Amino acid sequence: MIKKIILAGVFSISAMSFAQKFSIRPSVGYAWRTAKTISGLSKEEKDYVKDLKNGLNFDIAAHYEVNNGFGLGLKYSHYSASSDGFLLGYVNGMPVSVPVTTKDNITFFGVSGLISNDNSPTRHKVFADIALGVLSYTTKTGDVKGTGSTFGAEIDLGYRYQISKNFLIGPKVGLSGGTLNKMKFNGVTYKFDDDQKEGLHRVSLSAAATFRF
Repeated sequence: MIKKIILAGVFSISAMSFAQKFSIRPSVGYAWRTAKTISGLSKEEKDYVKDLKNGLNFDIAAHYEVNNGFGLGLKYSHYSASSDGFLLGYVNGMPVSVPVTTKDNITFFGVSGLISNDNSPTRHKVFADIALGVLSYTTKTGDVKGTGSTFGAEIDLGYRYQISKNFLIGPKVGLSGGTLNKMKFNGVTYKFDDDQKEGLHRVSLSAAATFRF
């Protein structure tokens, strides 16, 4: 009986130690796409595209601490933006204003490496998170839908204040990068010239919470 109690205690302590190595970090904020707008657009078109270059940014990362200060895991992020307006069109050679709405979404999913000072005695924590994976882009204007995917990378740099042993909160800055050489529009693939490639780069500023288990 005593042996069983000791074994149960050792298992319980080991399980708690194992569990405390996990962390989940959700964050929400705002992002700005930094890729240059293609040339040749009218003022109305530039204003319309401008609204698509900033929007809501959400991401969540989960890590397991492999070594003190270093963790491995997964990361997912999602950027969304929309634009409503009127663009100039032609009907039977006559100029008309056409109402249009565009919705853009950029998602990322990949493997992540985390470096932090979470094990230090201070309540002030800093971290760097580097992730490599797949960037996917979806844009929809009316009945026209475009999709594309490419290799991408994301880097997060942040500060966290430790409220309790298992909960931290603070701001972070994120950088995302990736470029599409081709896309499908309504099922038809189009390859882009060098000056028309779709840049998915963006900078984000978010509030992040960390839960440690």
